[in-house]
Amino acid sequence: MVWGVRDIPRAQAFWTAALDYRPREEPGDDWVVLIPRSGEGPQLALDLVQSERPRRHHLDLYADDQAAEVERLIGLGATRADWDYEDDADYVVLADPDGNPFCVVQR
Repeated sequence: MVWGVRDIPRAQAFWTAALDYRPREEPGDDWVVLIPRSGEGPQLALDLVQSERPRRHHLDLYADDQAAEVERLIGLGATRADWDYEDDADYVVLADPDGNPFCVVQR
């Protein structure tokens, strides 16, 4: 996955903490690839973009304790997105520090 961001260091700090990932190699000024600390799972590339508009992509993060995970991610720099939820929604929509939306789904 490639995620367009406006600030590589800020996005790296957020996503490494949010996903328990680490840089695969030394980050560049406009690109870094993140991989799971455990070594298992998909990689996430962060690509520097100039557009101020958030990209049209999102991740679903599954949590056993959704409320706690939402608060943890907000503490890392996420914000609650303005979203129209259906009555039985099992997800919360947040935005990363660049405004990219993602969901925290109750497992």
